[in-house]
Amino acid sequence: MSAQTKPIVNVADIALETEAHGKRFAVSRGEIGEALGLSVLGCMLHVVPPGKTAFPFHRHHASDEMFVILSGAGEYRIGDKRLPVRAGDCLGAPAGGEAHQIINTGAQELRYLGFSNNGAADLVEYPDSGKIGTRIGAKGIHFKDFTFAARGRLTLADYWDGEE
Repeated sequence: MSAQTKPIVNVADIALETEAHGKRFAVSRGEIGEALGLSVLGCMLHVVPPGKTAFPFHRHHASDEMFVILSGAGEYRIGDKRLPVRAGDCLGAPAGGEAHQIINTGAQELRYLGFSNNGAADLVEYPDSGKIGTRIGAKGIHFKDFTFAARGRLTLADYWDGEE
């Protein structure tokens, strides 16, 4: 265990960074997994204001995700379903499964933990906007130590297209 990690971290003590975009997206989040010295298992605290969502509707092709609702109420958009969620609920988003998104539909902030496996690569699909994103970390964790990262819209091409 390095000097920066601890064997116990209290959720109330996690430093939060706030990010927002447009009218729909806002979240304050704090890293828990790294504070505990974890590298393969990720855990992040998310705090989402009423009426907002933290992230676009998306699905991972190489990373499993699990969410535990700590407080508040909301909606779990998964595939074509919208399911109510509340404190104590555990939500699953298996790699290669349906796209998902957690939306705060309540009157109070929505607090949840997000867990994921942190592999060397992931491809993320964004069905609402038609984007894909990929990060590959040949030397470590894809989101942190990536050696290649790109996000955009895919243009299909034959394997030999552009090759002489």
